[in-house]
Amino acid sequence: MPLEVLSLTFNAVQENTFLVYDTDSLETIIFDPGCYSRAEEQRLLDVIEERGLKPTQLINTHCHFDHVFGNAFVKETFGLQLGIHPLEQPILEMAPLIVSTYGMPPMTASPPPDYFINEGDDIKLGQYQFQVLLCPGHSPGSLCFYQPEAGFVIGGDVLFRNSIGRTDLPGGDHPTLMGAIITKLFPLPDETVVYPGHGSSTTIGYEKKNNPFVREFLDA
Repeated sequence: MPLEVLSLTFNAVQENTFLVYDTDSLETIIFDPGCYSRAEEQRLLDVIEERGLKPTQLINTHCHFDHVFGNAFVKETFGLQLGIHPLEQPILEMAPLIVSTYGMPPMTASPPPDYFINEGDDIKLGQYQFQVLLCPGHSPGSLCFYQPEAGFVIGGDVLFRNSIGRTDLPGGDHPTLMGAIITKLFPLPDETVVYPGHGSSTTIGYEKKNNPFVREFLDA
């Protein structure tokens, strides 16, 4: 494959951090670094060094705390700029407070975003481009990143295998999330692989046929 997707699972919430890299240039996008402890930070660093990867971009699909724990470490270590959707900035800023309310050890606050990513933008990795899809409902500015040639989407917490993202968090909305899934993700080819923010990968075709939340919504 021209692009490879490497998944690392971090923190108590079992969040998936994705390293997407061009197999020729080894240029790499780090999506949602969830590394929380020093050991997890070292694991991320070890994997990057072992494979000779060259991180060039740091992107958050959305800014719930479990997806941004490692932002500061990644930015400082690799000198990357952070990209998020503009609607996610308040959530990014609130992350340390939210972590404290869960009784978790303090997190290192994320640096502010260096630039904003909006639907319709093209994110380049080597000679390849990702299409940016705005899929709110789990979080107001949740983004999915679709790569048509390689046939996959980095989906954040929008669509899971046999499930969907939570909508009971601040800024969440169930009908909005379902609308995003149906209008933004389901038009993608059935064989498109979805790499979600938690759990195992799935495909668009499988979820169209089997996802109980989607079926219930469409039958309502």
